[in-house]
Amino acid sequence: MELEQRSEGEVLVVRPVDKRLDARLAGGFRAQLAELVAAGHHRLVLDVHDVEFIDSSGLGALVAIRKQLGDSGELAICGARETVMSMFKLTRLDKVFEIFADEREAVAALSRGSA
Repeated sequence: MELEQRSEGEVLVVRPVDKRLDARLAGGFRAQLAELVAAGHHRLVLDVHDVEFIDSSGLGALVAIRKQLGDSGELAICGARETVMSMFKLTRLDKVFEIFADEREAVAALSRGSA
């Protein structure tokens, strides 16, 4: 899975280029995010505005990264389409992750350390 990334101060913004985050791509996605966390990036914004579909494997990858970050890190989601947001709501992961309408809001929240 191809990921675009850029820094906004202490926050790393990561954007999957693929339109699907499913079982076929979730393992590579998780490994790439895990490498970023291991490299010292502890405030991540995941911009999923291009993602049209996410399944349980994709959601599981996000949960695994959240666990890897532990109490010392933050992960926010932004730009979720209705189809993606419905999966977060269905699984109640919208209660686990901070989800923002756009990248600007997510970066601001993590920059304040309040996500």
